[in-house]
Parts: sequence; structure tokens; C-alpha cells
Amino acid sequence: MPGRTWKLCLLLLLGLGLESQEALPPPCESEIYCHGELLHQVQMAKLYQDDKQFVDMPLSIAPEQVLQTFNELSRDHNHSIPREQLQAFVQEHFQAKGQELQPWTPADWKDSPQFLQKISDAKLRVWAGQLHQLWKKLGKKMKPEVLSHPERFSLIYSEHPFIVPGGRFVEFYYWDSYWVMEGLLLSEMAETVKGMLQNFLDLVKTYGHVPNGGRVYYLQRSQPPLLTLMMDCYLTHTNDTTFLQENIEMLALELDFWTKNRTVSVSLDGKNYLLNRYYVPYGGPRPESYSKDAELADTLPEGDREALWAELKAGAESGWDFSSRWLIGGPNPNSLSGIRTSKLVPVDLNAFLCQAEELMSKFYSRLGNDSQATKYRTLRAQRLAALNAVLWDEETGAWFDYDLENKKKNQEFYPSNLTPLWAGCFSDPGVADKALKYLEDNRILTYQYGIPTSLQKTGQQWDFPNAWAPLQDLVIRGLAKAPLPRAQEVAFQLAQNWIRTNFDVYSQKSAMYEKYDISNGGQPGGGGEYEVQEGFGWTNGVVLMLLDRYGDRLTSGAQLAFLEPHCLVAVLLPSLLFSFLPW
Repeated sequence: MPGRTWKLCLLLLLGLGLESQEALPPPCESEIYCHGELLHQVQMAKLYQDDKQFVDMPLSIAPEQVLQTFNELSRDHNHSIPREQLQAFVQEHFQAKGQELQPWTPADWKDSPQFLQKISDAKLRVWAGQLHQLWKKLGKKMKPEVLSHPERFSLIYSEHPFIVPGGRFVEFYYWDSYWVMEGLLLSEMAETVKGMLQNFLDLVKTYGHVPNGGRVYYLQRSQPPLLTLMMDCYLTHTNDTTFLQENIEMLALELDFWTKNRTVSVSLDGKNYLLNRYYVPYGGPRPESYSKDAELADTLPEGDREALWAELKAGAESGWDFSSRWLIGGPNPNSLSGIRTSKLVPVDLNAFLCQAEELMSKFYSRLGNDSQATKYRTLRAQRLAALNAVLWDEETGAWFDYDLENKKKNQEFYPSNLTPLWAGCFSDPGVADKALKYLEDNRILTYQYGIPTSLQKTGQQWDFPNAWAPLQDLVIRGLAKAPLPRAQEVAFQLAQNWIRTNFDVYSQKSAMYEKYDISNGGQPGGGGEYEVQEGFGWTNGVVLMLLDRYGDRLTSGAQLAFLEPHCLVAVLLPSLLFSFLPW
């Protein structure tokens, strides 16, 4: 975006009618990593296959000197530097990506955590041990230069070492880290988790929110707000009330960010309900996907481009970048040019916040602060009422994203539609039974290799045929918590399917992946903006959680075909009868 200032971008956004609660300057001012002519020319020249590579490269000298040299070079070439000279400029002034990080073996890693003993199947036990080993491979620590010369790096300095997802993602990410931490705690690595938590809390203290990931170019957006849930996981394993006491205000501050900047009012049947959405009030292409965003915008009238870029950033904030969830109502349902993320009230976001409000109430009660405990209890009750009124659909037995513009629910299938079951944010005791019927009606239980992300094949990575580990957890744990034996049995079978898919692919490729294609026997996933990545933090975490929960029953044997919904009763009847016998 050469020649444009961010102030102008904000004015454009406001002129286009994008709402903004506060006309704040953008959090990242870097004219190298976030906006400006240098970023534009380098990314549009496509010097690298992946745009993320350039914005992850540290500077060799001070940014002022780099910009001065670049501006002179650009003027000499009428603001269109030939590719070869641009490449030479980058090689001279930037270092290879990854230079600012060093491998780190967590000090609390040990050979044989207790949960391994709960796994009956010998092959699964060996595999779990190999996944436990991966934490060492995914461990990273920042070099001292990131602290002494922060202006030379896109990486945001964090004091404590951390676990990364893997592949192209060599920094930490917000919502990924929730499932990573769950796995680390099973691996008895509570000190590593505490350090990662402290990094996030420090970010809230500095910026008022947790950014999408640990880079300056992610500062304009967050990701699904799971910080309070992370703290709860850590407390459950450690009972470290002192750490909670020291940081409770930062947890409150992070939730305030969502209240102040991501709240939307929905009018329904004469009542107004406050819920939350993903919303990023900044235009400009995403630096890490700059050329793709710029080329996509070229397909639109110039006046619509800033709004498109803001919606793409909101889609990235959702964690589902990208999905048919955000494309409804556009002229082409498979094209990202019609993305409308901020126009939807998402089920999962509001379920996460509902659970966070419940946990904050419990935290404050634990610390003896009754007034704050009451405040969050009231907030949760209000959100629960809004979830029921706006997102719940009694006839279908699920919650649905609400379309603010068209004033209707998006009734397509997504696993996120059952997140309130996982979060415990519902009042109807029969909700698990209805959720099962919803899964059956959509034939989700017929998929042998995992729960699909959607039933729509758009070519986006958060759509069919991809399946993602966190979405398996949302459905499996949601059903497993229910007092209904049938729900618990279906949860186990879903866990068995996912474990076998992950195990089979690992057996073939000696790797874990961020997503899986479940359409053809279970393979590494595809689609979206980049190649499927190995690692992989949250996939490892979810597998360890399932092995911990069901380790005495899970098997590594041949995949069993999932029965048609009307045949489920034949499988489930024995367990139902067993549960009612008078032992």
C-alpha cells in the first residue's frame, strides 16, 4: 500500500461504514513489517513462496537505515525496483528467518509421565511416548538480541521459553496454546505452562489483549479468547493460587478488551442482547499474506478493498482462516472476496466467553472478592440468556452463528455449533440428547476418520474434507461430560476414530499434522493459503488428552466403519443396558 498512511486507512474504513468503537492508531507502527512501500514492493515481487517468510526475517541494521537506503533505491527506480535488485537489497539488509530463536529443551521434561501407564494398547503407548518427545522438538527460546534490539525483529520479546505449533509457525499462537498446554500438563510440565501463561499475561499488560501470535504484525487482531481457560487448566494441575492472585487483574483486562472492542447488540422480539463477534477495524493486507490479500482486493472496486482487508483480518482473528462460515451471503459462496466475518455472531466465541465468565466468578470467589465474583456471575447469566435467545435452535437441537445483516441463523453444519456443550453454557438438561440427534441428522457419525470441519467443499482449509484437532475436542468432550451413557459412548467412538487417523498417518509418515483430510482414509489435510504443516502442537495435545481419558479402551487396530445413525442403537444398546443393571 505505497504512499498511504494508516491514519488515512482508518478514515477510509470509517467512511466505508465499518464500525469502530475507538479510533486508535494501529498497534504496529513498523514501516517494514506492518505497512509501507518496502513491505508492498517486496511482497508483491513474490521473492519467497510464502509471504510469511519475509516478515519473519530480522533486520541486519537499524530500521531507519534500512528505510533510508530503500527509499533512495525506490526513488532511483520510480518506485518500482527491479526484482533482482530488490532481492539483493533484502539479502543485504535482512537475516534468514528463525535467527532470533534457539532450540530449547524444557527443564521440566522427563522420560515417563504417569499418564503413559494408563494406555493399554502397547503401540499407542509407544506412540504417546514419541509425542511426549516432540515437546522438546517444539521448544523455543528467544535470543537476548530480541530484548536489546526489539526494533530489528518482527518477533515480540517474551521472557519465558515456549512451545510452538511447528512448521512455518515458529512463534507461539494464542488459541493453539490452550490445547498445547493441556498436553503439556499431562506430560507433567507445569513450569513450562506457567512460563507460557506468563508470556500471555505480559502481552495483556503491554497491549491490553493477547495478539493472534507472537509477532508485531499480529497485534491488530486477537484469537479465540482462551486465556482464562488456560489459567483454569494450570490451577487444576497445580493449585497455584498465588499465581492466580498475582494475575487475576490481567485476566479481567483481557476480557474487557472483548467487551469494549468486540461487543455487538442484537435486537430480537423487542429485546436487546449483547454478544460478541470477531472484528478488526483496520484495513491493509495482512503482512504475512500480503500478496494474496492484495491480489484478491484487485478483483473488487477500489472503494471496497479496505473493508475486504478488515474482514480478512477478522477471519484470521476467528482462528478459522478461512471457512464457508464467513462467506455466507456473498455473490460467490466459494470466494474469499465475499467474506463477512464481522457480520456474524459466532457460537464458539460466545461459548468461550461464557465459560471464561463462569471461571472468573469462581476465581474471584476463591480469592475472597465477592463483589467481582457476583459481577462475572451476572455477566454469565446475561450471556447464557443471549445464547438461548439468539443462537439456540430448539427444532434442530444446536446453536448457530447469527447473521447480523440478514437477521437469521446460519444453519450449515460446523462442529463449533456444539461449543456451548463443551463450555457448559446451557440450561436445558436434555441438550446432550438433542446434540446427538443433530449429529445423526447431519450424518456426522458416518465419518470414519474424524468430524469434518464443515460439509461444504470450498477449497478453504476450515472446510470439508479437513478435520482439525481442537474441533474434535469440542464435540468429544462436550458429549463426554453429559450424564447420558449414549452420549458418552458416542464420544468414545469419535475419540477412537480420531486416534486411529492420527496413529495411521504417523505410522506412515512419522509426523503429526495441523489438520487431516478425512475423505480418503485419513491423510494430511490441504487447501487454504499454505501447505499443510508438520509439528503439531495442538494435534499432539488433543491426542494426549484422548489417550489420557480413554487409554484403557482405545486400540491401534484396523479402522472400523462407523455405522449409519439408525444402526447406532445396535452398538449402544449393550452399554445402555449395562449402565442400568443393579450392580
